[in-house]
Amino acid sequence: MKSGKKASLEQAGWVVGDATQFLGLSPQEARFVELKLALAAGVRQWREQRGLTQAALAQQLGSSQSRVAKMEAADASVSLDLMMRSLLAIGATPADIANLIRIAETHRAA
Repeated sequence: MKSGKKASLEQAGWVVGDATQFLGLSPQEARFVELKLALAAGVRQWREQRGLTQAALAQQLGSSQSRVAKMEAADASVSLDLMMRSLLAIGATPADIANLIRIAETHRAA
């Protein structure tokens, strides 16, 4: 948020914060959320780069299209294990996955 907008909102009596503050997340919980969001974005990015539909990826994983959609949305019901297995199944290397994690850490630090 631009600092001018933030200042005007605070001046009007609004409390401005981020999702971590609003949800009362611990630092560990916030890092977990950022990690899951980065992996979810990675699944979508890799799937699209490979020219796969959600249904095609689901078939490759022995899952359903709706499960892949939930994975790409970082739904709470989707495990990190499934996200990692999916990335590997689409062709991501451990180094690629590490890069996604680095991006999450960089985003968190910003």
